[in-house]
Amino acid sequence: MNSQARKAVGVDPEIKAANLVRLKRAQGQVGGVLRMIEEDRYCADIITQINAVRESLHAVARNLMRNHLSHCAVAAIREDGPKREAMIDELVDLVGRISR
Repeated sequence: MNSQARKAVGVDPEIKAANLVRLKRAQGQVGGVLRMIEEDRYCADIITQINAVRESLHAVARNLMRNHLSHCAVAAIREDGPKREAMIDELVDLVGRISR
C-alpha cells in the first residue's frame, strides 16, 4: 500500500494539538540553529540547540507511537493472519527507529 494514501485512525485531538505545538517549537529552534551557524556562534551552543530540536521531534514521535498503538495497532493485533503479522513487523521496525 502507498504510505502517502494512508490516513491515521482515531487521532486523539489532544495529542494532535500537542504535536503541532512541539513541531512549531522545533521549527523555530531549527531557524535558531540556522542563524547561529550564519553568525559563527560557539559550536557547543549550536550542538545544545540541535539536541533541543531532536528532543522535540522525539516527543512527537513518542506521541504518534502512543496514538498508533492505541488505535491502529490494537485493531490489527486482535485479528489473526497476515494483517496481524504485518502490524507486529511494523511495530518492531518503529520501535527500532524511535529508539535510535
